[in-house]
Amino acid sequence: MHTTLIVALLAVGVAGALRPPGHLPLAAFPVLAALVALMSGSVTAHAARGALDALVEPLAFLLLAVPLAALLDELAVFDTAAQLVAGKRVAVGCWALGCVVVAVLNLDAAVVLLTPLYIRLARRLVLDPVAFGFQPALLACLASCALPVSNLTNLIAVHERHLNAHDFTSALALPSVVAVVVGYFGWRIAFRGAALVPAGPTPAESPARRPLVIGVCVLAALVVGFLFGDRVGLAPWGVVAIVDIVLVFVARSLPWRSTPVDAAAVAAALAVLAAGVAAHLDVGRLLSNHTGTAAIMRDAGVTAVLANACNNLPAFLVLFPFAVRRSSDAQWAVLLGANLGPLLLVTGSLSGLLWLTVARREELAVGPVAYLRVGLIAGVPAFVLATTAFALTR
Repeated sequence: MHTTLIVALLAVGVAGALRPPGHLPLAAFPVLAALVALMSGSVTAHAARGALDALVEPLAFLLLAVPLAALLDELAVFDTAAQLVAGKRVAVGCWALGCVVVAVLNLDAAVVLLTPLYIRLARRLVLDPVAFGFQPALLACLASCALPVSNLTNLIAVHERHLNAHDFTSALALPSVVAVVVGYFGWRIAFRGAALVPAGPTPAESPARRPLVIGVCVLAALVVGFLFGDRVGLAPWGVVAIVDIVLVFVARSLPWRSTPVDAAAVAAALAVLAAGVAAHLDVGRLLSNHTGTAAIMRDAGVTAVLANACNNLPAFLVLFPFAVRRSSDAQWAVLLGANLGPLLLVTGSLSGLLWLTVARREELAVGPVAYLRVGLIAGVPAFVLATTAFALTR
């Protein structure tokens, strides 16, 4: 009884978050499903508390990082960076900028801010806006293993396993590089024949100095804080909070409307539901009982399939506790599958849904079919080669 109910509630929660009816917020159905699970006893209060405890610091980071990106946008940092790359190498320049923003500021912030910027830049340079609009969508997955702060799943893994930034980057630096490099060439192939390089000389614009200085200082402060903050007891969310406070005074603005409260509530509700599923179903059977290259590839592949089928956050939350009991390789494999995997169905990640909403707001003719096509050409080879690179070096 409880098993059937909790699986159904998870399905309702995920479906409601992906396509909320009417004008209901994203969190309406997931939160309602989590409350029903608690009241029915399908999830115990102890299990729910444990799931939410693991999310406190990751969600604190998410709630602070997106406003940070909004403050940088108000200070024209992203517009100025786009001016710098708007030359003959605009394609690779935008790709590199996207990698940095995803890695340092979080994938959701990158999708929300860079997608409209890239679309407008492409239209101004008479390039293919669909091709450039797809860059943030791809990088939201492919570059989201670079640092612990790049993805909510990374922060959960770091919190649960008491890892530091050096542990994380030493394990996933190589697959991250492989993913973004292969993904770039896959993106070029997916849009072969499209206008990706300006036909003539680009308009000469002298970038403003102030936004550049602010951007470089913020980037340096964040990277140093993320890499070495743990040595003085400063968590990633604390680093972002300090930078936020400084930028609020610089910009003389408080971007409270950009705080992703809805996304945080979705994550919390799905975590509670996933805890219930993990307690009633032995989903650990999906993971390999062995070690080695084949086991890593299987675990990553299983996680990627589940991520596309039911969204990567619940897939990760359900599988990760079982991976922890197996081996460190299984943990990394599940993380790779959850982060790099949801590139086939736009509903596979919250960032994919955010991207689709922003792209359509910019009147871009894209949808699930286009997302699937680009994902098959650019995303799947990047995922396979990045996972293979990780497996072969363990």
